[in-house]
Amino acid sequence: MKATKGNKVYTIDETQKAMYQAQGYDIVDEEGKIIQYGAGKTVSYEEYKALEEKITKLTTENKKLKDEIKELKKGAN
Repeated sequence: MKATKGNKVYTIDETQKAMYQAQGYDIVDEEGKIIQYGAGKTVSYEEYKALEEKITKLTTENKKLKDEIKELKKGAN
């Protein structure tokens, strides 16, 4: 497995995983998939609000489309 942070990549074993994660390194398996995210990661408030608004919009749109599907299924029967 590997520990990555920015452009730094270290090959580590299971015993070193916790230490590198505590220092903010992401732990990646041999296939490149992230196993665990490093500590101390943050998201800016602006990015958080933008994502929150997007979730609200998509949730509303999803509900509307589900209701539309129900109506179409009723009409088809």
